[in-house]
Amino acid sequence: MPNKDQNPNDKKRYDLEERTAQFGEAIIEFVKTLPLDPVNSPLISQVVRAGTSVGANYMEADGTESNKDFRHRISICKKEAKETKHWLRMIAKSY
Repeated sequence: MPNKDQNPNDKKRYDLEERTAQFGEAIIEFVKTLPLDPVNSPLISQVVRAGTSVGANYMEADGTESNKDFRHRISICKKEAKETKHWLRMIAKSY
């Protein structure tokens, strides 16, 4: 649940909706530069799923009605971000 009393000047700095969308877009642009082969093809698929789901899960969290549900959904965002880091490491190793 976003803080309704948030300073308007901080909105741009902390706009997680936009930042998570940009993160997913960056993942997509990155994987478009990679050649496909039997090893990295499944890795690329995984990193796209995890990297783009961070923003989708944040959108879900932003729409929750309880603090408990918000915390749960934000924890999913964190898990997806960590998973993305893992898949990026595996992609780096495959080259």
